[in-house]
Parts: sequence; structure tokens; C-alpha cells
Amino acid sequence: MTIINNTSLKPFNTFGIEAKAQSFCNINSIKDLSIVLKEHHSNPLFILGGGSNMLLTKDIEALVLHINLKGIEVVSETENTVIVKAMAGENWHNFVLWCLQHNYGGIENLSLIPGNIGTAPIQNIGAYGVELKDVFLSCEAMNIKDQSLKTFNKSDCNFGYRESIFKQDLKGQYIITSVNLELTKTNHQLHTDYGVIRNELEANGIKAPTIQDISNAVIAIRQSKLPDPKEIGNSGSFFKNPIISTEDFIKLEQNFPDIPSYKISDTAVKVPAGWLIEKAGFKGKRFKDYGVHNKQALVLVNYGNAAGKDILELAQLIQSTIQRLFNISIETEVNII
Repeated sequence: MTIINNTSLKPFNTFGIEAKAQSFCNINSIKDLSIVLKEHHSNPLFILGGGSNMLLTKDIEALVLHINLKGIEVVSETENTVIVKAMAGENWHNFVLWCLQHNYGGIENLSLIPGNIGTAPIQNIGAYGVELKDVFLSCEAMNIKDQSLKTFNKSDCNFGYRESIFKQDLKGQYIITSVNLELTKTNHQLHTDYGVIRNELEANGIKAPTIQDISNAVIAIRQSKLPDPKEIGNSGSFFKNPIISTEDFIKLEQNFPDIPSYKISDTAVKVPAGWLIEKAGFKGKRFKDYGVHNKQALVLVNYGNAAGKDILELAQLIQSTIQRLFNISIETEVNII
């Protein structure tokens, strides 16, 4: 365990933004994490996972702790279900593939989501009709101040749409070290409600899909729309899909009859942010070395050497334009640092 000063964070964020860490430490064990926190908990700290859900707009004047805890194990199982524990530093998609290899179902719709296990509960990651909370059992986290370990069950986490207690009341107080998920071994509940998934399955002549088929379909869809961060810097979906009142949606529909929506309740509707951004003329628009992806308007991209503040200014321009055109406020899904 070594602390290194003045370290570049470009390799550690999927946007590929150049920023420096005042000091940097790889955390490879629970013991290492406890030791570092005991010595430095009163100093400024920055917790880094897979670096896939953040935009760096400045150097980090803090000790950056890169959570690199590894390991996957079966905790318990019955004839129909299995509880799997994954350490926080495991790559999320690699974990999905591991589960598929063992025929464990429940997270196949979440294939190819960037990031690590430890940040998945913070964001309550979700895609194509499935959210982490649907299979979440518990997570273990270390208290930054006193290094005690605490188990949080599903109700403790206050999960919402891309929300959890770790982004709200407990923000900056705990570091997630592992996550327990309850998955199916038999009688998998398949989620094929999204038209794009049905279309992909039909295109491949699949009438009775397996969880592997669902995963393959999701991967194909995501790869067709989303750029690979290894090729073009990005952080996936930059904005949350806004939820508005049914009353406001009916008014919008009068001016924009082709506006898509997803019913949340009798009084609320979710509107695709990507549609709003595309309708506002931003899809595929490039500004010097950064811009909006040409296949998915939700994705902001760094074509090479853009600064974080450039991408932030673009995000703010998009937000203000959407507010002006549609009277809808869209929030960032990505953490702005």
C-alpha cells in the first residue's frame, strides 16, 4: 500500500479528462482501507471506483482512494435462488458475465453498464426495465470516520430512480466494500417489455429467449448506440430522464404530438431526455474537441483533449435549452466534480 503524489487521473475516468490527484492510493484489501482511513479520515478524501459516472472539471486537492477490492463468491443458495457476494472493485459487466456463465438470472438487462460493483448501489443503476434494487439484498460499507463496518439492507438504502441514501443523507460518510445480490437459478423472470429488446430478439429469430439471449440483445443495442469509452471518452447517459406530471405532459403533447413517454403512475410520466435533447438540435453536434454523440443524444463525448469545464458548459447549455423549449428541468446523472 503506497501513497503517490501528483498522480494523473486520466486513466481512471472514462471521460478521459486530464486532472491531477494531490495524492493517490490503491486500496486492495479491507485492512488497507481501514489503515488509510484511520490515518487520513480527517483529511480531504476522494473515493474513486470505476470512474464511469463522473466528470472531472478540476484537479482533486485530496487523497484519492481507488477502491480496488476483488472477489466474487456464492454466500448461500436454494434450489431456485442464489445469493452472490461481489467485492466493490469488481467490474460490473464482468460480474454480469460471471453470473450468466453460472446461469444466475436477474441482472442480464444491466449488461454492459460501465463502472464497478461498489458504485452500483449508490446510483441504483438501471436499464431496460430493471434496476439494481430489484435484486439487491444488502451491502457492506465502512464508516469513514471510525472504520466500523455496517450492513445496509434494501430498505436502509432508500433506493429511488438513480438515487440512494449514499447520494443523500449518508453522502461522504461510508465506502461500500461489497454487495450481496439475490439471483435466480431457475424460473428466470425475463424482462423483454422494451420494444428495442423485442425487436433485437425477433431480428435474431429468438422466440423463447434465455437470460443469455437477453444479455446479448442488450449488449448489441448498447453497442449500436453508445460509444466505447476506450475509443471515445464518455460517461454513458449524462442526464436523467425527467419525470413530469401527467397534466404537464398532456400540455406538451399538444405542441409535440410525437413526444414519447412511460407512465410512472396515474399522476406522473417519464419523458426520455434523449428525445428532448435530439428535438432541441443537439444530437451529433460537435464543439471543437467535445460534443453530443451522433447515435445517442444522452451521451456527451470527449473526442480527445477536451477539458471537463468545456463538457460541463455544454451540459448547462443543453439544460437551459430544454428548460426554454419544453419547460422541463433535466438533471445530470453524472457526478460533476
